[in-house]
Amino acid sequence: MTTHSEAPTKRKFTFPSAYTILAFLIIVVAGLTYVIPAGLYDLNPDDGAPIPGTYHTVEPNPQDVSDILLAPINGMYGLQDETGNISIYNSGDLYGAIDVALFILVIGGFLGITMKTGAIDAGIAAVVQRLGNRGKLLIPILMIIFAAGGTSYGMAEESLAFYPLVIAALIALGYDALTGVAVILLGAGIGVLGSTVNPFATGIASGFAGIPLTDGLPLRIIILVVGTAFGIWYVMRYAAKVKADPAKSHVADQEAANRKHFLRSEAQTEAPEFTTRRKVVLLLFALSFVIMVVSVIPWVDLGITRIKTRYWWFGELSALFMVMAFVIGIAYRMREQELVSNFVDGVREMVGVALVVALARGISVIMTNGLIIDTVLYWCEQALGGLAPVPFVNVIYLLYLPLSFLIPSSSGLATVTMPIMAPLAQFQGVPESVVVTAYQSASGLLNLFTPTFAVVTGALMIGRIPFSTWWKFVLPLVLILGVVTMILLSIATIVLTSGA
Repeated sequence: MTTHSEAPTKRKFTFPSAYTILAFLIIVVAGLTYVIPAGLYDLNPDDGAPIPGTYHTVEPNPQDVSDILLAPINGMYGLQDETGNISIYNSGDLYGAIDVALFILVIGGFLGITMKTGAIDAGIAAVVQRLGNRGKLLIPILMIIFAAGGTSYGMAEESLAFYPLVIAALIALGYDALTGVAVILLGAGIGVLGSTVNPFATGIASGFAGIPLTDGLPLRIIILVVGTAFGIWYVMRYAAKVKADPAKSHVADQEAANRKHFLRSEAQTEAPEFTTRRKVVLLLFALSFVIMVVSVIPWVDLGITRIKTRYWWFGELSALFMVMAFVIGIAYRMREQELVSNFVDGVREMVGVALVVALARGISVIMTNGLIIDTVLYWCEQALGGLAPVPFVNVIYLLYLPLSFLIPSSSGLATVTMPIMAPLAQFQGVPESVVVTAYQSASGLLNLFTPTFAVVTGALMIGRIPFSTWWKFVLPLVLILGVVTMILLSIATIVLTSGA
């Protein structure tokens, strides 16, 4: 009797999840604190910005195993000083992620109640029926809307609330979940890349550079328009392929699961009836987002005084969506137990997204506590000396890419770097407005795909898109946008310096 040994089966490589990628980055960055010298700039007592020429080495603070384990925890509620009080440590505005995480959980509850009413499914069915063969127009319309939010007030974490709705609508139109994620993430992200009057990026950077917000506005408008056009073309090109042949989708293997997950009425033979009660729910749903947008835009910074600036942020937004969730439930005549149960179920679906936000913020905790951010900035300062205007602008753009990885917060990056970069630009004969545009466009470009940016990790978690799939999809567009931006920065530098 002969026996045949079974041939060993080869294990297929599976790209790690967002949790594993972020945990690995925390460990890598902690290792860098043993290699990169520790250093600090002296800070301006008025605004806390670093003072050029004051960099000095300090006693190193390498991050050990306990720091690595505590990084996600500290990332959730902020850095602490020796007394255990939450504090801000030198470089950047490193607040805890608890406000963002809570907002995400409340959004989950808000969507949980809304989805249970069937209003979203009924509304999507009505839109699909109305658009017919013109459904593809939804892609450019939505991308332009999200780009407007990005360029005007830096729409980022607030966009997370839109993903389930937009993904469901595009799946119903015959596209895939990746298309839905791309519409929002690229729409808002390219808007931030081409920030025209975004007070949290362009405004703060212009302030530290000592120039008005309007300086460099024509260049930023051109970058916004060209970048948005390329983004729309890229997404529509992919969407058309998926529509014609679903097998060409980057997430084709998830098609059935995604339809079941995002289209809650998929098991029904017909979409829910679009009743008056469901129309009221959709009206309240839309009103919630209108209130959010109006309340977060700093109208006074944009020169608009007829609308009151409320300076709402995640605390107020969490309260808004919590209240509106229960208003929607009551309007739909849900019983008390049903309403609470649906809210909790929705929160449960967003727990993973909230944890990813804490992990992403933990990387910044390690870098900040390890005292290496200012050293990297000092190396950039040394590398830029003596360059001609056009090479200077392009090198500063390229340097801002790794800096944006280290400090994904656009306002934090502006606070830390602009007091040093702007005087360097002036010394090299380069207008400060070009440097501001280089900073914001590089930061916006990297934040389209970096795992250290909580919006990217959160969006991909909601859309059930692996990082490997997103990178495969988006990196060609990132390369196009990067090259186009550098060309426009070079042209602007030549025009502005030749006319000086």
